Amino acid sequence: MSSSTAALSAAGVSIWLDDLSRARITSGSLTELIDDSNVVGVTTNPTIFAGALSHGESYADQVAELAKAGTGVDDAIFTITTDDVRSADDIFKPIFESSRGFDGRVSIEVSPELAHDTANTIAQARQLWKTVDRPNTLIKVPATKEGLPAITEISGSGISVNVTLIFSLERYDAVIDAYLAGLEKAKEAGIDLSTIHSVASFFVSRVDTEVDKRLSAIGTDEAAALKSKAGLANARLAYELYEKRFAEDRAKDLVAAGANVQRPLWASTGVKDPALPDTLYVAGLVAAGVVNTMPEKTLTATADHGEITGDTVTGCYAEAHKFFDDLAAVGVDFADVTQVLEDEGVEKFIVSWHELQATVKTALDAAK
Repeated sequence: MSSSTAALSAAGVSIWLDDLSRARITSGSLTELIDDSNVVGVTTNPTIFAGALSHGESYADQVAELAKAGTGVDDAIFTITTDDVRSADDIFKPIFESSRGFDGRVSIEVSPELAHDTANTIAQARQLWKTVDRPNTLIKVPATKEGLPAITEISGSGISVNVTLIFSLERYDAVIDAYLAGLEKAKEAGIDLSTIHSVASFFVSRVDTEVDKRLSAIGTDEAAALKSKAGLANARLAYELYEKRFAEDRAKDLVAAGANVQRPLWASTGVKDPALPDTLYVAGLVAAGVVNTMPEKTLTATADHGEITGDTVTGCYAEAHKFFDDLAAVGVDFADVTQVLEDEGVEKFIVSWHELQATVKTALDAAK
């Protein structure tokens, strides 16, 4: 077992893999990562499934069966992806049970085309939950304005939610409100609050990509000095907000009634700038009670040479606040940055969804 990933786990960080495929399940690769790299969960998204299905011979038999049955493209995607998630859930069941539901989790996302459709997000989340039929599933819902009431309704009906595509502190604050409202709704309905879990997926590297582009355009020495610092600063202030909100009476009362806090999850932790350390968004975001979901490349780098030195978040709040003061002073509108990133994030997942549909259609046509 890697000493770096073990140290990360010991510091209170749950390591989840940001990847899932049929081959990873059937080859034993997923089990190896659990055994060797302290992996205790998996996240997926349309991009990951599109990649898995585009070069996935392991899906051939199932695609042939679906083609023979005359299954449509979207129904085929639903069947294939829910089967993968169910299988992964079963692999993680021992971790789910030993961690009292905090880990051993596998996420599956509602269609990104529903990102601005509250009612159909709720309906599809319930359909996914019922079809996978495993308590360690998390249904991923984007943190758009239309996603917020969906989060409340889904959590309120006893379904565990991974809230994704969070970029700003303001939206994260609203996500926490949506989750707490869901818990209150569930409590009124007599649902056991201890069975409802949630993570709030705060995206990291994409923030640096967008901010650094704007700093380069400004071109001053003051702007250059701020490069590659926004992602960490933003995530650290998210953790500060998490500590504040879950120490308030509203949250404490729900926790006293059996509810679970909504854990921060660091997403988009693969480093996109080759000039930066490849474990930057792992080693720089160590704090108790968080999840870090990593692509395999980042996980491998962390296991190989990650330097885990304990908490690198809670002592950095003042520095992070100053960073955003300095960012505003050089002329970067961070509110605009986060809105652009949310819009781009939804659009990128829709593009991946269409690629997934095209891949499955080609496979179904070829199998007929």
